[in-house]
Amino acid sequence: MPAPTPRSTAVALLDKVLGEGRLLSELNAPLSRLAPADRARALRLAGDTLRGLDRADRLLSRQLRKTPQLHVMNILRLGTVELCMGGDAHGVVDELVSLVGAHPRYKRLRGLVNAILRQMAGDAGKPWKDLRVPRMPGWLREPLVSAWGNGAVSAMEKAQFAGAPVDLTLKPGQDPGDWAHHLGAVALPTGSLRLRESGQISALPGFSDGAWWVQDAAAAMPARILAPRTGERVLDLCAAPGGKTLQLAAAGASVTSLDISEKRMERVTENLARTNLSADIVVADGLGYQGGPFDAVLIDAPCSATGTIRRHPDLPYAKDGSDFGALIALQAQMLDHALTLLAPGGRLVFCTCSLLPDEGEVQVEEALARHGGLRTDITALELPGVDPAWRTEEGGLRLRPDYWPDLGGMDGFYIAVLRRE
Repeated sequence: MPAPTPRSTAVALLDKVLGEGRLLSELNAPLSRLAPADRARALRLAGDTLRGLDRADRLLSRQLRKTPQLHVMNILRLGTVELCMGGDAHGVVDELVSLVGAHPRYKRLRGLVNAILRQMAGDAGKPWKDLRVPRMPGWLREPLVSAWGNGAVSAMEKAQFAGAPVDLTLKPGQDPGDWAHHLGAVALPTGSLRLRESGQISALPGFSDGAWWVQDAAAAMPARILAPRTGERVLDLCAAPGGKTLQLAAAGASVTSLDISEKRMERVTENLARTNLSADIVVADGLGYQGGPFDAVLIDAPCSATGTIRRHPDLPYAKDGSDFGALIALQAQMLDHALTLLAPGGRLVFCTCSLLPDEGEVQVEEALARHGGLRTDITALELPGVDPAWRTEEGGLRLRPDYWPDLGGMDGFYIAVLRRE
């Protein structure tokens, strides 16, 4: 068996996502045989192909009389996207033709793949830039249009197609200007840094010293809004992958970091060690946890993750919306339970990385109706870089991928601060 390459691994990833409905985050086995830089390239190739899938299929439909088997189709898709995005024709075509030729079942299609990809490297690929921005699937697009309107959803799709730059959160006390210079980054209005070029993250200045960690600018805002104080007891509920735990600990809070996934919490522990921060790690089901009382609770509740499609383009292909009802019910349960863990006068930040109001605005509206004396704290949302227009009627904050279009967008999030009278 030939040694895996970033391209062959990207095709294997596409086969799993599009053939089995798997998420890229679950697919460690195909990536494990690659060096870190090649692993990153394989994920980038797979991600670019998923973002451009609609365009690739439109171009390929003009060349194919019959759709081939999924593996071959994914080879054609990857090659089409890479060529149309400026990839080296010789390298792309030769490797992908060799890849299909080495497969005992599909080697007879080597000539077809060669012919089509060479056409894509020529005139057949030229219409790429004129095709419409790929749309989200109907099961997701329809409720979003109902919530935000067609124009806003089209702008979100444009942001998703562009992909997501890499954002960093600095430890308190670091000079953003200095680090922006060292890292070739841009300082964002809310305090995060945005890399102009990502490259291999672990090789960047400050990584091994723990001066910063990777965290989307929107994902960094719930902990900033919670505004932990030195010595406060704070529970980070559903904590993995841990960016918010690091923020809370770096602010001097006494943090309990809880998540149900032991494997994901291992990564949180590793990042705490790298950044020389500490937190009490608890692997447990949040609904059964009886610790506290806490001065503050941050709950990033399990959700559809529809706000992260710009960085996770596999989501629309690995999900179909059938789990939304169960997730919404779980969020309400977790919010109600989290309120029982608060000390008198404590505050709770509820957030989800979802674009669906049922997982954000509606959750908080219904929580306010269920719990007498509960209110939203809108003054907590008054932070640098937070546009007042992002506030919602019930007193939360709505972030969307189409915000900051000139800066590269942000993940979709909903955030609210709840206090008892």
